[in-house]
Amino acid sequence: MSNIDQTVAIPNASSVFRLFLPEHLPATMMLGGGVTLYAVESYITATIAPSIVRDIGGLSLFSWVTSIFVAAAILGSIFVAIRPRGIGLRTIYVIVALVFGVGSLIAAAAPSMPVVLIGRAVQGLGTGALAALGYAFIRFVYPEPLWPKASTLYAAIWGIATVIGPTLGGFFSSGSSWRYAFIVLVPLGLLMAVLAPRLLPEVRDDRDQAKTPVAQIGLLLAAVLMVSAAGAATSIRAALVVASVVAVSGALLIERRSRNRLLPSGAVTLSSPISRVYLTMLAMTVVLVSDVFIPYFLQTLHGVTPIVSGYLVALVALGWTFAAFLSSSLSGKRADAAIVTGVFLETAATASLAIFLAGDNPDGHMLLVVPASICMFVMGFGVGLGWAHLVAMVLKLVADKEQDKASSAIPTMSSLGGAFGAALAGVIANGAGLVDPGGIAGALSAAHWLYLVMALPGVLAIGASLTLSRGAA
Repeated sequence: MSNIDQTVAIPNASSVFRLFLPEHLPATMMLGGGVTLYAVESYITATIAPSIVRDIGGLSLFSWVTSIFVAAAILGSIFVAIRPRGIGLRTIYVIVALVFGVGSLIAAAAPSMPVVLIGRAVQGLGTGALAALGYAFIRFVYPEPLWPKASTLYAAIWGIATVIGPTLGGFFSSGSSWRYAFIVLVPLGLLMAVLAPRLLPEVRDDRDQAKTPVAQIGLLLAAVLMVSAAGAATSIRAALVVASVVAVSGALLIERRSRNRLLPSGAVTLSSPISRVYLTMLAMTVVLVSDVFIPYFLQTLHGVTPIVSGYLVALVALGWTFAAFLSSSLSGKRADAAIVTGVFLETAATASLAIFLAGDNPDGHMLLVVPASICMFVMGFGVGLGWAHLVAMVLKLVADKEQDKASSAIPTMSSLGGAFGAALAGVIANGAGLVDPGGIAGALSAAHWLYLVMALPGVLAIGASLTLSRGAA
């Protein structure tokens, strides 16, 4: 791993702000910009989606505004690893920035919801690839001690986007103004494509020659689409979730037996450390997305206003960002301990919401909301404490020739965890009475069982992270 061996030490590398030193600033701006596009655009579109439906119709396709974007983003992140031989990462950056701009233009000019979905799919391809490039470039533009700090920066971007995205979306939420939310992104994509050859380094394509793993990709995309459809379905929701699990299982089985792999060697073998790193990431994301129901429970059970509930749930992102900065300077056994501690905190906080969020507070006493608010912050804090170190571990555990696969799999795992977690949360909440009997009683039951059950994947992550810690020690 020659490019790693050349950069094993750097003095005073304890601060994330070293990423903004003159020698790193151009790459930091470009890579951070790509992640920012993905993050902010996700929240802006979630905010303006109701306005789109009111303006051009398509309520039956409402959930697909997000679902098709996530599925395409996964495909975009995979494309970084399976791109045609000889095409460098910088060239891919130029291409996908332009793709993002085209998708934004299609969505802005869309006369109907199906055309909006086409634009969202094209956008997703671009932003998914940009997010993957943020990780793929890390080993080429930063010394090894700065790898976790680059991941910390990306976490901070997502945390900030949680607040900025909905706020910006609010400016475009009246009438047909939603179109401008897409139009302003077109020149931004063009500008990034123009700047990439000037600000990003040209790096050697050190991958092995391989065919595209079509079967694994197809099964994973089918799984995401089915689990996304489960969020809108009612009678067949459980069947769609089961079918998606079967599709993922099939993809993993093929991956394990095939020489033509989508993931790096050992990624589907639990005895391999890289497999347990990905498993920890996936499980942590599944647990985290249970926060999608928090605003509803705050408003229904605690009488919190919509805007206040939005800012309270942003505590999750704030906790992630704060912990990411706090732990960015850790290394060795302390970094391993941060991963284990973070997973435990996320799991414990999620289970605690079954008590503190599932309470009837019709008068809206904010003092009674404080314990649940602390749990929200700790949920995000737990993820932020260890996520950057998991990313750095991925980059260290694989050979140069599989680095693109390994780094592209990071946003893929995050997107898969988000899709499956959201669908699982919907199945649990509805099964526990959110809709039937509904009302206060249904919300109480749903909140209690949702956060108890959603903590279970965290237990799995704790086990996986403990084995990583022991292996590192």
